[in-house]
Amino acid sequence: MLLNRRTLVAFCALAAAATSYAQTYPNRPIRVVVPFPAGGGTDIIAREVTQKVTGATGWVFVVENKPGAAGNMGVDMVVKAPADGYTLVLGQSSNLAISPALYAKMPYDALKDLTPIVQVANAPFVLVTGTSAPYKTLADVVKAAKAKPRHLNFASPGNGTVAHLTGELLQSAAGIKMQHVPYKGAAQALTDVVSGNVDLYLGSVPTLIGQIRQGKMRSLAVTSAKRLDDLPEVPSINESGYKGFDAVTWFGLLAPAGTPREVIAKLNGEFNKALSQSDLRKKLSDQGAIPVGGSPEQFSSLIKEDIVRWGQVVKQSGARID
Repeated sequence: MLLNRRTLVAFCALAAAATSYAQTYPNRPIRVVVPFPAGGGTDIIAREVTQKVTGATGWVFVVENKPGAAGNMGVDMVVKAPADGYTLVLGQSSNLAISPALYAKMPYDALKDLTPIVQVANAPFVLVTGTSAPYKTLADVVKAAKAKPRHLNFASPGNGTVAHLTGELLQSAAGIKMQHVPYKGAAQALTDVVSGNVDLYLGSVPTLIGQIRQGKMRSLAVTSAKRLDDLPEVPSINESGYKGFDAVTWFGLLAPAGTPREVIAKLNGEFNKALSQSDLRKKLSDQGAIPVGGSPEQFSSLIKEDIVRWGQVVKQSGARID
């Protein structure tokens, strides 16, 4: 009986401490790690969303770019951070759902080492080429690739990213072979596409929509099942003769495993409020991203499902990074 009483007292003390911590949280800046270079889609979304939460709460966020290994380096840094709610990561499909199958050895377990907070957005990809390139449609690309297998190249933000594997899916669907050119993020790749150094680029709509609207790139197709409101003139791969083709990347906030549930709930609540605001939704939509929101449990289920889905794509493509 004494042991049970002591256990109960200890439990109550811990619960009270957790509640107190959540009430005072945050009392200093929250670091949000973006595991890709500045200027890319993940970076843009992180800054827009955290600014909205700051405006509503007064919380201070510091966005820190930590690129490398398809986002794995940035995620690993957060996994190793204290589980106190002051270091978060804006993860995405590539480093949470694809890397486990792609890399022979991973520095973290996406399901065990991280606590999902909220899914922030989805974003389709768009296939683009330079305006001086001869390709006006996806059909032009397929025709050229079939005439000279592996002659055309397509760039992506890196090996094992969703964009890379979406390119593999497209090649499989169209029965073509192209040469993949991985970059470390989007910035240099965009320069090389505009200059004609690479033939094609697959990237997220938030990363590319500005260049498309400025006339610096020609968009050939989007990877979502339907056309996008912000690029209504661009056909989907699905409607271009490849029925059922649908591939998007998602973005979501996570914290190190063991972060107090009360803190996770507090963060989830504020980010959901931000994502429900029409001005932020429009900003994200203008960047080609679709706001999502939802519970930590819903985000956790998505990660689990996509680990299985993209794992099958990795296996079929034969992609592997040792």
